[in-house]
Amino acid sequence: MSQPVPPPGNPFAQGAAQPDGAVQPAPFGDPPAPVRDNIGLGLVAALVAALVAAGVYGGIAGAIEREIGWVAIGVGFLVGFAAGKVGGPSPLLPVAGAVLSLGAVYLGQLVGIAVIIAKELDVSATDIFFNNFGLLNEAWGESKDLMTFVFFAFAAFASFAGAKKAAE
Repeated sequence: MSQPVPPPGNPFAQGAAQPDGAVQPAPFGDPPAPVRDNIGLGLVAALVAALVAAGVYGGIAGAIEREIGWVAIGVGFLVGFAAGKVGGPSPLLPVAGAVLSLGAVYLGQLVGIAVIIAKELDVSATDIFFNNFGLLNEAWGESKDLMTFVFFAFAAFASFAGAKKAAE
């Protein structure tokens, strides 16, 4: 009497194939799909992503003393993707992500200016940022140009698209 040949594949995945070809269901059923319809959690994830991305964006801009458009796009995409992935398919999240990405790019530009000033004055960038925020905002206002607003538009678009893509 010969031994039955085990079926190919993983016998523990989704159910075990029997020697006669029938599939026995998994003993505990399929695992439930993760719940991704939490707008509040999506907003929190987008806010955290916006703050982190703003810091990274500002650090890069300050280190090289210029802004890079694709980094602004990355900021927006990261914020939107976090909102959509965590929060789910709510139509509010792409809009909120776009607004938060605008704030993240603005904050990142302020951080970049603070880093540049800190290098020139040989002081801490955090001191410049927190102790002279009004002056930093004035410096941003004087340095903004058309490309500043193009970066804002890129970030908002990327955020909206990222949230839609992540929620699929």
